[in-house]
Amino acid sequence: MRDSEFEFIRSLVYERSRISLGPDKRELVNARLGKRLRATNLATLEDYCQFLRSPDAEQELEDLIDVMSTNHTFFFREIAHFDFLRQRAIPEAKARPDSHRRFNVWSAASSSGEEAYSIAITLLEEIPDWSWQIVGTDISHRILVKARAATYKEDAVSKLPADVVRKHFQKGFGPMEGHYRVRQNLRDRVSFHQLNLLKGEPPKGDLYEVIFCRNVMIYFDRPTQEELVARLTRHIVPGGYLFVGHAESLTNISHKLELVKPAIYRRPLNG
Repeated sequence: MRDSEFEFIRSLVYERSRISLGPDKRELVNARLGKRLRATNLATLEDYCQFLRSPDAEQELEDLIDVMSTNHTFFFREIAHFDFLRQRAIPEAKARPDSHRRFNVWSAASSSGEEAYSIAITLLEEIPDWSWQIVGTDISHRILVKARAATYKEDAVSKLPADVVRKHFQKGFGPMEGHYRVRQNLRDRVSFHQLNLLKGEPPKGDLYEVIFCRNVMIYFDRPTQEELVARLTRHIVPGGYLFVGHAESLTNISHKLELVKPAIYRRPLNG
């Protein structure tokens, strides 16, 4: 990959998604572009970059962002956040004198859905008779197809407690043997939508008791991180929470949230 080609791709990805690809990501970018060359039947990166400049490249631009997005996740990843939901966030909602028995959550970078369905399992176990919905969003159309299908290979659920798998998943048979699907009662409470977090708002425009936006900011530069946190804060109910990844921190950026625990922030009641 020539310097000019890397700079073009880097700038294009930043413009479209705000993902910051530094020099240390050059080999990763080169490897992932190989997939797009094969998919488009183009022989060289020069040909591919030229195609991206054409007016017919809109779908390919989306596919480029898809392939540059990292979508590693698993059920109940960073379990401390789910413990906090059970032990503090939900009990606080129950104790509110003005409680409307409502608890909505936004999985802001939902990837293939494991995070959103983990939240749904938690809420169903803790507040089964409340009105709650989970909105999942991601920039990648491709990964959202998997999230909506809610079907996972056996190894994805193998580390979950047996009773959780039995209660909340359907075991596949015949052509679906070796797969598990999230049960309908949970799927009915979760919706997925394509969204660029820096360009749009969640589909329902609601305020959320909790927003999960984990392992996203590590791909952004500081101005983008500040913009994202400000956008997310507007959608948290006063007293509600933002969960970020445990490898992330808001320490060096400007924001209006209170640090509660590592990777957990709270919107002030009067903020």
